[in-house]
Amino acid sequence: MDLTTAVWRTSSYTNANSNNCVEVADAPRMSAVRDTKNRDLGALLFSSPEWQAFLDAAKHDTF
Repeated sequence: MDLTTAVWRTSSYTNANSNNCVEVADAPRMSAVRDTKNRDLGALLFSSPEWQAFLDAAKHDTF
């Protein structure tokens, strides 16, 4: 998947002066996640249902 034109975002909980976070970009039927300190290493891709399941679990602390 070509992510060169992806629009990446960080969590609203990320400190503006910190580079210790992950970024997420949405694409059709999937989301990509990458490390802000190692952007050149690529991204992990998750299908939309997988990403939604992760978000739901994170919101409810079910890890």
